[in-house]
Amino acid sequence: MHTIPIQRTTTQVLVNEFIRSVYNWMALGLALTGFVAFYVVNSDFMRQLIFGNQLVFFGLIIGELALVFILSARVQKMQASTATALFVLYALLNGATLSSVFLIYTSSSITSTFFICAATFVACSIYGMTTKRDLTSLGGFMFMGLIGIIIASVVNMFIRSGGMSMIISYIGIFVFVGLTAYDTQKLKTMALSQPSDLDASAIRKGSILGALSLYLDFINLFLMLLRILGDRK
Repeated sequence: MHTIPIQRTTTQVLVNEFIRSVYNWMALGLALTGFVAFYVVNSDFMRQLIFGNQLVFFGLIIGELALVFILSARVQKMQASTATALFVLYALLNGATLSSVFLIYTSSSITSTFFICAATFVACSIYGMTTKRDLTSLGGFMFMGLIGIIIASVVNMFIRSGGMSMIISYIGIFVFVGLTAYDTQKLKTMALSQPSDLDASAIRKGSILGALSLYLDFINLFLMLLRILGDRK
Protein backbone atom coordinates (compact mmCIF):
# COMPACT_ATOMS: atom_id res chain seq x y z
CA MET A 1 0.00 0.00 0.00
CA HIS A 2 2.89 2.32 0.77
CA THR A 3 5.22 0.96 -1.92
CA ILE A 4 4.64 3.68 -4.52
CA PRO A 5 5.27 6.67 -2.17
CA ILE A 6 8.41 4.97 -0.86
CA GLN A 7 9.65 4.31 -4.41
CA ARG A 8 8.96 7.91 -5.40
CA THR A 9 10.83 9.16 -2.34
CA THR A 10 13.80 6.89 -3.08
CA THR A 11 13.86 7.97 -6.73
CA GLN A 12 13.74 11.65 -5.76
CA VAL A 13 16.63 11.16 -3.33
CA LEU A 14 18.72 9.49 -6.05
CA VAL A 15 17.88 12.27 -8.53
CA ASN A 16 18.79 14.97 -6.00
CA GLU A 17 22.08 13.26 -5.16
CA PHE A 18 23.01 12.93 -8.83
CA ILE A 19 22.12 16.55 -9.66
CA ARG A 20 23.98 17.77 -6.56
CA SER A 21 27.04 15.79 -7.62
CA VAL A 22 26.91 17.30 -11.12
CA TYR A 23 26.76 20.86 -9.81
CA ASN A 24 29.48 20.20 -7.23
CA TRP A 25 31.86 19.00 -9.94
CA MET A 26 30.91 21.89 -12.17
CA ALA A 27 31.57 24.35 -9.33
CA LEU A 28 34.94 22.71 -8.66
CA GLY A 29 35.83 23.01 -12.34
CA LEU A 30 34.93 26.70 -12.40
CA ALA A 31 36.89 27.32 -9.20
CA LEU A 32 39.99 25.62 -10.61
CA THR A 33 39.67 27.58 -13.85
CA GLY A 34 39.38 30.87 -11.98
CA PHE A 35 42.32 30.05 -9.72
CA VAL A 36 44.62 29.11 -12.61
CA ALA A 37 43.56 32.15 -14.65
CA PHE A 38 44.32 34.46 -11.71
CA TYR A 39 47.67 32.75 -11.10
CA VAL A 40 48.76 32.93 -14.74
CA VAL A 41 47.87 36.60 -15.18
CA ASN A 42 49.88 37.49 -12.07
CA SER A 43 52.95 35.47 -13.08
CA ASP A 44 55.32 37.08 -15.57
CA PHE A 45 56.85 33.71 -16.38
CA MET A 46 53.48 32.02 -17.08
CA ARG A 47 52.20 34.95 -19.14
CA GLN A 48 55.31 34.92 -21.28
CA LEU A 49 55.24 31.13 -21.61
CA ILE A 50 51.59 30.97 -22.74
CA PHE A 51 51.04 34.21 -24.63
CA GLY A 52 54.59 34.84 -25.77
CA ASN A 53 54.70 31.61 -27.75
CA GLN A 54 51.88 30.82 -30.16
CA LEU A 55 52.85 27.16 -30.28
CA VAL A 56 52.24 26.82 -26.54
CA PHE A 57 48.95 28.76 -26.64
CA PHE A 58 47.48 26.86 -29.58
CA GLY A 59 48.86 23.63 -28.16
CA LEU A 60 46.79 24.27 -25.02
CA ILE A 61 43.71 24.99 -27.15
CA ILE A 62 44.16 21.75 -29.09
CA GLY A 63 44.70 19.88 -25.82
CA GLU A 64 41.44 21.26 -24.43
CA LEU A 65 39.48 20.26 -27.54
CA ALA A 66 40.99 16.78 -27.40
CA LEU A 67 40.02 16.37 -23.74
CA VAL A 68 36.41 17.43 -24.40
CA PHE A 69 36.18 14.98 -27.30
CA ILE A 70 37.69 12.11 -25.32
CA LEU A 71 35.48 12.71 -22.29
CA SER A 72 32.32 13.08 -24.36
CA ALA A 73 32.95 10.06 -26.56
CA ARG A 74 34.67 7.58 -24.25
CA VAL A 75 33.66 8.43 -20.67
CA GLN A 76 31.66 5.19 -20.27
CA LYS A 77 34.67 3.10 -21.30
CA MET A 78 37.15 4.62 -18.84
CA GLN A 79 37.64 4.40 -15.11
CA ALA A 80 35.77 6.95 -12.97
CA SER A 81 39.09 8.18 -11.60
CA THR A 82 40.38 8.73 -15.16
CA ALA A 83 37.26 10.67 -16.15
CA THR A 84 37.62 12.82 -13.04
CA ALA A 85 41.32 13.48 -13.72
CA LEU A 86 40.61 14.47 -17.34
CA PHE A 87 37.86 16.86 -16.27
CA VAL A 88 40.14 18.49 -13.70
CA LEU A 89 42.95 18.72 -16.27
CA TYR A 90 40.58 20.37 -18.75
CA ALA A 91 39.50 22.94 -16.16
CA LEU A 92 43.16 23.72 -15.40
CA LEU A 93 44.12 24.11 -19.07
CA ASN A 94 41.06 26.25 -19.71
CA GLY A 95 42.07 28.50 -16.85
CA ALA A 96 45.48 29.00 -18.44
CA THR A 97 44.02 30.11 -21.78
CA LEU A 98 41.14 32.11 -20.28
CA SER A 99 43.58 34.17 -18.23
CA SER A 100 43.74 36.36 -21.33
CA VAL A 101 40.43 37.98 -20.29
CA PHE A 102 42.25 39.55 -17.33
CA LEU A 103 44.68 41.13 -19.79
CA ILE A 104 41.88 42.51 -21.99
CA TYR A 105 39.10 43.53 -19.58
CA THR A 106 39.02 45.41 -16.29
CA SER A 107 38.67 43.35 -13.10
CA SER A 108 35.48 45.16 -12.09
CA SER A 109 33.73 44.38 -15.39
CA ILE A 110 34.86 40.75 -15.21
CA THR A 111 33.41 40.47 -11.69
CA SER A 112 30.09 42.13 -12.55
CA THR A 113 29.73 40.06 -15.73
CA PHE A 114 30.44 36.88 -13.77
CA PHE A 115 27.58 37.58 -11.36
CA ILE A 116 25.24 38.44 -14.24
CA CYS A 117 26.23 35.20 -15.94
CA ALA A 118 25.74 33.22 -12.72
CA ALA A 119 22.24 34.67 -12.19
CA THR A 120 21.28 33.96 -15.80
CA PHE A 121 22.68 30.45 -15.58
CA VAL A 122 20.78 29.68 -12.37
CA ALA A 123 17.52 30.98 -13.85
CA CYS A 124 17.96 28.83 -16.98
CA SER A 125 18.85 25.77 -14.90
CA ILE A 126 15.77 26.21 -12.71
CA TYR A 127 13.62 26.50 -15.82
CA GLY A 128 15.18 23.39 -17.34
CA MET A 129 14.70 21.48 -14.10
CA THR A 130 11.08 22.48 -13.48
CA THR A 131 9.46 22.94 -16.89
CA LYS A 132 7.05 20.28 -18.13
CA ARG A 133 7.86 21.15 -21.74
CA ASP A 134 10.10 18.76 -23.66
CA LEU A 135 13.17 20.79 -24.67
CA THR A 136 14.61 18.19 -27.04
CA SER A 137 13.65 20.16 -30.16
CA LEU A 138 15.05 23.33 -28.56
CA GLY A 139 18.33 21.54 -27.89
CA GLY A 140 18.62 20.46 -31.52
CA PHE A 141 17.92 23.99 -32.72
CA MET A 142 20.47 25.46 -30.32
CA PHE A 143 23.08 22.92 -31.38
CA MET A 144 22.63 24.07 -34.98
CA GLY A 145 23.10 27.63 -33.73
CA LEU A 146 26.29 26.55 -31.96
CA ILE A 147 27.70 25.12 -35.19
CA GLY A 148 26.89 28.42 -36.91
CA ILE A 149 28.66 30.36 -34.16
CA ILE A 150 31.78 28.22 -34.49
CA ILE A 151 31.90 28.67 -38.27
CA ALA A 152 31.27 32.43 -38.02
CA SER A 153 33.94 32.77 -35.32
CA VAL A 154 36.52 30.98 -37.48
CA VAL A 155 35.68 33.23 -40.43
CA ASN A 156 35.90 36.31 -38.23
CA MET A 157 39.40 35.32 -37.12
CA PHE A 158 40.50 36.27 -40.64
CA ILE A 159 38.29 39.27 -41.42
CA ARG A 160 38.42 40.68 -37.86
CA SER A 161 35.07 42.46 -38.01
CA GLY A 162 33.98 44.14 -34.79
CA GLY A 163 30.38 44.21 -35.99
CA MET A 164 30.36 40.49 -36.73
CA SER A 165 31.94 39.80 -33.35
CA MET A 166 29.09 41.60 -31.58
CA ILE A 167 26.45 39.78 -33.64
CA ILE A 168 28.10 36.45 -32.78
CA SER A 169 28.09 37.42 -29.10
CA TYR A 170 24.38 38.31 -29.03
CA ILE A 171 23.44 35.13 -30.87
CA GLY A 172 25.80 33.19 -28.61
CA ILE A 173 24.01 34.42 -25.48
CA PHE A 174 20.71 33.23 -26.91
CA VAL A 175 22.22 29.86 -27.87
CA PHE A 176 23.90 29.14 -24.53
CA VAL A 177 20.86 30.25 -22.54
CA GLY A 178 18.87 27.65 -24.49
CA LEU A 179 21.56 24.99 -24.15
CA THR A 180 21.75 25.53 -20.38
CA ALA A 181 18.03 24.86 -20.00
CA TYR A 182 18.20 21.89 -22.37
CA ASP A 183 21.28 20.32 -20.74
CA THR A 184 19.74 20.72 -17.28
CA GLN A 185 16.56 18.94 -18.37
CA LYS A 186 18.67 16.24 -20.01
CA LEU A 187 20.49 15.69 -16.71
CA LYS A 188 17.19 15.40 -14.87
CA THR A 189 16.00 12.82 -17.42
CA MET A 190 19.29 10.96 -17.08
CA ALA A 191 18.96 10.91 -13.30
CA LEU A 192 15.36 9.64 -13.45
CA SER A 193 16.30 6.85 -15.88
CA GLN A 194 19.17 5.53 -13.78
CA PRO A 195 18.53 2.16 -12.11
CA SER A 196 18.61 2.32 -8.31
CA ASP A 197 21.34 -0.34 -8.17
CA LEU A 198 23.75 1.59 -10.41
CA ASP A 199 27.29 1.39 -9.04
CA ALA A 200 29.15 4.43 -7.71
CA SER A 201 31.64 4.40 -10.59
CA ALA A 202 28.91 4.76 -13.22
CA ILE A 203 27.23 7.51 -11.22
CA ARG A 204 30.56 9.38 -10.95
CA LYS A 205 31.14 9.16 -14.70
CA GLY A 206 27.64 10.41 -15.40
CA SER A 207 28.20 13.28 -12.97
CA ILE A 208 31.47 14.23 -14.65
CA LEU A 209 29.89 14.20 -18.12
CA GLY A 210 26.99 16.32 -16.87
CA ALA A 211 29.36 18.71 -15.13
CA LEU A 212 31.36 19.12 -18.33
CA SER A 213 28.23 20.05 -20.30
CA LEU A 214 27.11 22.67 -17.78
CA TYR A 215 30.68 23.94 -17.33
CA LEU A 216 30.96 24.55 -21.07
CA ASP A 217 27.57 26.29 -21.12
CA PHE A 218 28.59 28.58 -18.25
CA ILE A 219 32.03 29.46 -19.61
CA ASN A 220 30.75 30.23 -23.10
CA LEU A 221 27.81 32.26 -21.79
CA PHE A 222 30.25 34.23 -19.62
CA LEU A 223 32.56 34.95 -22.56
CA MET A 224 29.67 36.08 -24.78
CA LEU A 225 28.37 38.40 -22.08
CA LEU A 226 31.87 39.72 -21.41
CA ARG A 227 32.32 40.72 -25.06
CA ILE A 228 29.21 42.87 -24.75
CA LEU A 229 29.35 44.13 -21.16
CA GLY A 230 33.09 44.09 -20.46
CA ASP A 231 35.13 47.29 -20.23
CA ARG A 232 38.44 46.96 -22.04
CA LYS A 233 41.65 48.19 -20.45
